[in-house]
Amino acid sequence: MTFRQELLFIMKKTNAARLLDKLKIEYEIREYEVDETDLSAGNVAGKVGLPLERVFKTLVARGDKTGVIMAVVPGGAELDLKALAAVSGNKRVEMVHLNEVLPLTGYIRGGVSPLGAKKNYPVYLDHTALDQTSICVSAGMRGMQILLRPQDLVQATRATVGEIGRGAGADNGDAMNVQQGC
Repeated sequence: MTFRQELLFIMKKTNAARLLDKLKIEYEIREYEVDETDLSAGNVAGKVGLPLERVFKTLVARGDKTGVIMAVVPGGAELDLKALAAVSGNKRVEMVHLNEVLPLTGYIRGGVSPLGAKKNYPVYLDHTALDQTSICVSAGMRGMQILLRPQDLVQATRATVGEIGRGAGADNGDAMNVQQGC
């Protein structure tokens, strides 16, 4: 790698990548061309060459007792708000409004990462992540993903692992199929 290439790589490092570097956690950055009209996890999965069940989206929610929390679920799954409430010790959880995501996390829609947010919000990871050898989450900006072992994500975020996602076809009024994360 030339000096210029190294400099460009360092300049592109996100807070999420810097956090993993600080913790000495191995990861791989996967960059892709962003399609502003389709920020879905399915589209991202195709562009980074991974099956959808290994691409996880990060959703920002608010619990009635705990305040802001982050939920990390497989790209093809829905977030089960009742399950998230139970796992997080809340009676009720709701998604934060899109206009709150940037001020709360420092990240924009389509680039929300459970790593390196403005504040260390509690993170809840769907249990299916542990079935994978590696998973992909947003690196903190559109067009960049971080591929890492799920156990390393748990370590880096101090995530609580639980059953918070449901299959994409689930018929549940409290589940949300939000394809804005990752």
